Amino acid sequence: MKRILQLLAISLFLTACGQAGNNQGQQDTSATAKTTEIDTTSIPGIEKVPFTDTISLHANDDMHFDKDLFKIKSGKKTILRLTNIGSQAGVLMSHNVVILNKGTDISNFADEARMSEKDQYIPSAFAASIIAHTKPVIAGKSDEVEFIITQAGVYDFICSYPGHWGTMQGKIVVE
Repeated sequence: MKRILQLLAISLFLTACGQAGNNQGQQDTSATAKTTEIDTTSIPGIEKVPFTDTISLHANDDMHFDKDLFKIKSGKKTILRLTNIGSQAGVLMSHNVVILNKGTDISNFADEARMSEKDQYIPSAFAASIIAHTKPVIAGKSDEVEFIITQAGVYDFICSYPGHWGTMQGKIVVE
């Protein structure tokens, strides 16, 4: 087993070196996005999701988003649009969408967000972990923002209002 792992490591190294040699004289500003492969087999249904440049979500009083999986292109401007289709007026059933950087612990983020009411549940302690977020949206209202993700990977999005993130979350696959 150890020998197989060594051979695999050598093979990967040689492949990487060979690819670098093929790009001589060409500046590649998106090398990370092109060389990072995504294991989409771990995300059920991703093969059926078309690429989009607009992530449009509807949130409701039952604390659910209408969709939980999107696929976008790296380096391309994307619109994030949230519409609250609930009927309960007021702050109690407000929702937002927060797109988190890869590797962000959702539970830790949500714990910090819960204590950030004055910042509309967007914790400043996690500013470096946030790619984009909408404003709070009450019933019958919408908000949208634009963002760009330059690195391929799988990114989580949640509603950061206290108690909402458990049922209001999804994934964005960036290729």
